Amino acid sequence: MSLRFELLAFDWDGTLFDSAACIVQSMQAAARELGLPPPSDEQARHVIGLGLEPALQMAMPSLARERYRELAHAYRRHYFAQAHAVTLFPGVPELLHELRARGHRLAVATGKSRRGLDEALAQVGLADLFEATRTADETASKPHPQMLHELMDELGVPAHATLMVGDTTHDLQLAANAGTPALAVSFGAHEAESLALLQPLAVLHSVPQLQDWLRAHG
Repeated sequence: MSLRFELLAFDWDGTLFDSAACIVQSMQAAARELGLPPPSDEQARHVIGLGLEPALQMAMPSLARERYRELAHAYRRHYFAQAHAVTLFPGVPELLHELRARGHRLAVATGKSRRGLDEALAQVGLADLFEATRTADETASKPHPQMLHELMDELGVPAHATLMVGDTTHDLQLAANAGTPALAVSFGAHEAESLALLQPLAVLHSVPQLQDWLRAHG
């Protein structure tokens, strides 16, 4: 079978993993713990997908710079206390298995930490489906292109044969900076209207729509 895109690079939170609400709640709890006004739901959702410290700095810019590490520690504690209850969007395991069966190579490009991604992959039992993964604490945070460049270099796939799939404008800007096409999903952190402004190949509103699009155009 001839594939338009050999490599499909997926964001994790909000694209495959239904974790946006947990991230927002953990960010707000960490802020309250440090005596900060918590970011609104909209402010917290906007920074999902960035590396943790850049995300916290954007969501809560009034904190003294030397305290962001303390805030990050509080966030991680709150997140991991409830992460066991977070799982994949319905239909994601079937989608990923179908894509592998069709011959696509799968990767993850995420703003999570290595610990966070490895624990999530172990929790859902899908680590073997992904040939390569990159996290924000081991390379540059989105939207810097390094994360995608490293994945393409590792797997030997050129930019035109790589598709970035994500739920935030950070994912789409990452793809643009790396020179790859992008596909957006609106069921995660960012609204469909803001995603559409960055001109992805499509904005899809459910996992079944994503599956249908990849069957027809992937």
